[in-house]
Amino acid sequence: MYKIVSAAEAVKVIKSNNRVYVQAAAAAPQLLMKAMSDRYEELRNVEVCHLHVEGETPYANPDLKDSFHVNSFFIGNNVRHTLTAGNGSYTPVFLSELPLLFKRNILPLDVALIHVSIPDKHGYCSLGVSVEATLAAIDNAKIVIAQVNEQMPRTHGDGIIHHTEIDLFVQCNEPIPTHFLGEPTVIENKIGDYVASLIEDRSTLQMGIGTIPNAVLSRLTNHKNLGLHTEMFSDGVIDLILKDVVNGNFKGVNPGRALATFLVGSKRLYDYVDDNPFVEMKASDYVNDAAIIKQNPKMVAINSAIEVDVTGQVCADSIGAKMYSGVGGQMDYIRGASLSEGGKAIIALPSITKKGISRIVPSLKPGAGVVTTRSHVHYVVTEYGIANLYGKTIKDRVKALVNIAHPDHREFIDKAYYELI
Repeated sequence: MYKIVSAAEAVKVIKSNNRVYVQAAAAAPQLLMKAMSDRYEELRNVEVCHLHVEGETPYANPDLKDSFHVNSFFIGNNVRHTLTAGNGSYTPVFLSELPLLFKRNILPLDVALIHVSIPDKHGYCSLGVSVEATLAAIDNAKIVIAQVNEQMPRTHGDGIIHHTEIDLFVQCNEPIPTHFLGEPTVIENKIGDYVASLIEDRSTLQMGIGTIPNAVLSRLTNHKNLGLHTEMFSDGVIDLILKDVVNGNFKGVNPGRALATFLVGSKRLYDYVDDNPFVEMKASDYVNDAAIIKQNPKMVAINSAIEVDVTGQVCADSIGAKMYSGVGGQMDYIRGASLSEGGKAIIALPSITKKGISRIVPSLKPGAGVVTTRSHVHYVVTEYGIANLYGKTIKDRVKALVNIAHPDHREFIDKAYYELI
């Protein structure tokens, strides 16, 4: 019924000058990625495109630049070196619009490498812990190769595909990559306290993975009737769901369900979402659509940044002109939360870097990307407090942001900004 082959056999369909899409995050099909990379001597100019992928990326080795070129839609640390080594590029795109690049044939796909659960008795597989743009890739790629894993969770939602949509199957029984976080620092816990104070009962949350989101979540145990509508979530939400703090009862869309487009965390998370109808996985052009997000009353978007200038411009994808991560879904959710009835758009970050450099700045570094404009941000939060920028003049913004900068830098920031104008 299914065409089962080895990984080495499956990737023989990849030809020189092909464009290949790789499923994202913890669902990155490691066997297929390695098998493709092993063919480097036979291949030339293969473009491998994806969001962040967990695990090894052997095709990103600069020594293989004649064979493979990495096109990142979000730059993970395992491919960041390609941008300076010359074997990689970055394509800026909102996560909500990434599927459109394939649907509209802006980036025609030759091959999609995906990672699915074993077929059920009706022949349906689940995309498991990552849907994002993979459905669009499957629909538009000429050939679909699936790594079929007995350990891939079977998630509910839109990431269900029939075996007939897959051309080649490669069987495996391997753990899904896990991601562990340390305990939040004192500074991150202070930020968590401030952010949690902005969250009302019956709010719907968007937050990512990291110690600051975990610090926020740990402070919500006494909240009531929260919802989850987020591009991703991790282990921090599980206990809140089990305690009925997060139940989705007052969401405007997909009420009574937690909504995401990909998941990264521990085995506990993957076991929790397996065959769990409370968790719905949908494509990013739905989950990240601001027109859908805004339908949730009291939508709270919590995102971070590399630096924020005193007028409220947010750089979240680069260090100066050097690309570091990507646009991702920040603007999708900042805008959706801004338009939500009672919504709040929050940027949360420590006031200084580990080297003591201020992240609240008079002006962004030359070449820095403005991911979120000064018009979009409501709140900026550091360990020194909350700056409410919404509806405020530039002068008031400068004062508010200087007041939550690190005390050692406040005088300089204030003086430097006014010397610029």
